[in-house]
Amino acid sequence: MIVPMEWLNYHHLLYFWTVGRIGSVSRASAELRLTQATVSAQLKSLEQSLGEKLFHKSGRHLILTDTGKLVFRYAEEIFSLGQELMGTLKGRPQQGRLARVNVGVTEVMPKLVAYQLIEPALKLKDPYRIICREGTNSELLAALAVHDIDVMLSDGPIDPAVNVKAFNHLLGECDVILFGASQLAAKYRAGFPRSLDGAPFLLPTSNTTARRLLDQWFESENIRPTIVAEFEDSALLKVFGQRGLGFFVAPSVISAEVQRQYNVKVVGRLEGVTERYYAISLDRKLKHPAVVAISDAARARLGWLTGPSSKTPVL
Repeated sequence: MIVPMEWLNYHHLLYFWTVGRIGSVSRASAELRLTQATVSAQLKSLEQSLGEKLFHKSGRHLILTDTGKLVFRYAEEIFSLGQELMGTLKGRPQQGRLARVNVGVTEVMPKLVAYQLIEPALKLKDPYRIICREGTNSELLAALAVHDIDVMLSDGPIDPAVNVKAFNHLLGECDVILFGASQLAAKYRAGFPRSLDGAPFLLPTSNTTARRLLDQWFESENIRPTIVAEFEDSALLKVFGQRGLGFFVAPSVISAEVQRQYNVKVVGRLEGVTERYYAISLDRKLKHPAVVAISDAARARLGWLTGPSSKTPVL
């Protein structure tokens, strides 16, 4: 028995998708060759049929609501498939159309680590088009909650106090290495780590897991660093370190690449300090093929700790 689907007006969806892409009813109307009144009325009809607001106003622009973002993603897939269908029927099949995976990466995560985590998804037998979004933990968690991203990669688990039901999947952990420009490294390497008392440091901001780990290490070693600057962006921090303005740390798994790319030297390993990385999803068990590939590669190819993933629910 065939169960009838709920009816959806695809003309309304097209008008919505056009407005969402452009951000303006007037410009969308010009592209669609319709009056503004017609487009506005069709948008209102779509919102009424869905029972949800899809836009809110910001000055002269229309901004997608959380529900609007979800509908927009589906609309993009629908019209992309429609174009592929028409091209195929006319003997012009589209080549290389890839399924998508939307990955959120916390801004404090080293970009080289993020690359090593995500890159395996591009090498699957059926590869995916990767859409990366960078932001704070709270921004990405909000995007995850409304299905705007499929998975969130972070250097720490979600705070259990957060009011979102999500799951922390431990990908692995690695040691932390201290780096510095050649002259700076040569000056402080002897007597490490005691030689670091009063040394210049470039640190992550205090709201990050990495900073909390470093502060604990400084305390345990009775080291009082001279904090030259603090950064949310890990790549910018390394650029300052490359210029010799202070020491910085990075995961051991990317040590060779950090030395090559930023022309810095290893000063030493911070004993007892490890960084952990998590895939955070709305699923108790990872299901998306691209996300599973990311998880498997983190445990196997990168040589981090193996074992069952941590699936701590966040209610």
